[in-house]
Amino acid sequence: EVQLAESGGGSVQSGGSLRLSCAVSGKRLTESSYCIVWLRQAPRKGREGIAAIDSDGVISYRDSVTGRFTISRDKVNNTVDLQMNDLKSEDTARYYCVAGSGVLYFSDNFYRCDWDVMGQGTQVTVSS
Repeated sequence: EVQLAESGGGSVQSGGSLRLSCAVSGKRLTESSYCIVWLRQAPRKGREGIAAIDSDGVISYRDSVTGRFTISRDKVNNTVDLQMNDLKSEDTARYYCVAGSGVLYFSDNFYRCDWDVMGQGTQVTVSS
């Protein structure tokens, strides 16, 4: 059974940085196929995918975070990390990682992942 655990959230001022980590257990990132997405949900807003990666090395970002956020895999520690720089107040949200057993596919101008596992999330608060 695959399980995900997020860490690294916190409170920062606008322009600051945070690094989130999604620890994956029950599946090695060096084996088989997978897609992992970082989602976020702000108060009174819907959930949105912001960065995605898969076992083929395909990476995708939502326009609002392109150039500021970087998703990467750490195959030694079996984590998928999200480096967030130049944070803005609109980045305030609870951040979740989700995972699926297939690779990313392109649909409706966005790379998507048929995910079926979600972590508990980690809170990011950016003050202006």
